[in-house]
Amino acid sequence: MGTVLEEARFAVAFTCKMKDAAAKYWPQAISKIHIQPQGILTTPNVSFDIDTFLQNSGMMHIAAHIFLLICGLRRVKDPLYLVEAFAEWHERDPSICLVIIGPTVDPVFTSEVRSKLHNIDGVYLVEEIPLADVQALIKRSFAVVNSSLSEGMSAAILEAMDLEVPVLARDIPGNAAIMNHEDTGLIFSNPTEFVKLAKRLMSEPDLKRKITNNAKNYIRSHHSWELERETYQNLVQICLTDGL
Repeated sequence: MGTVLEEARFAVAFTCKMKDAAAKYWPQAISKIHIQPQGILTTPNVSFDIDTFLQNSGMMHIAAHIFLLICGLRRVKDPLYLVEAFAEWHERDPSICLVIIGPTVDPVFTSEVRSKLHNIDGVYLVEEIPLADVQALIKRSFAVVNSSLSEGMSAAILEAMDLEVPVLARDIPGNAAIMNHEDTGLIFSNPTEFVKLAKRLMSEPDLKRKITNNAKNYIRSHHSWELERETYQNLVQICLTDGL
């Protein structure tokens, strides 16, 4: 990484904390690191037949409260972290379920996930679909969930915020960098706390409304795709001007 950074004309960090972390290892590169958060543009497919898709994926009765976990199937995303908690909760309240969706990144781990979920009720692993369809599924969901062990900056979280769907995310630095607990989302430290917060979200409409409104405003202020485009265009233009 140090060699690549040394050869690079510029580097881009999503947050100040990322830049500071890089500077500890490569202080000589601090001047070439620019901060630009991910820009988000959501265009959900309004014609996507979500209910049919879910039924074809094994959900015979569409749950009233769908919690959606979007991730590439690999260990760092830890998609099984909340499975037992959801199974127990679903047994007491069939109106809730967890839907896990994303591409197979690690085939061996994906097989482990499928095996784990084979006899578990209330948790569904569904096939990868186009981004516009995923965003339509986000809008149809009660909440989006992130249970990763590590994140840079989760596009799924930002998309949910933009689509005014509440987010419950694991307490890790990458998530805490873009969410404030009980302000723009809910942050949990363990499965028990997740269930407690999810139930609050279901029973407190004012909390849900506050979170989604604040999150939408946060996206408008900090994750403009136009600003992201402008930043990269400026960096490329500098390279072209310098003849690099």
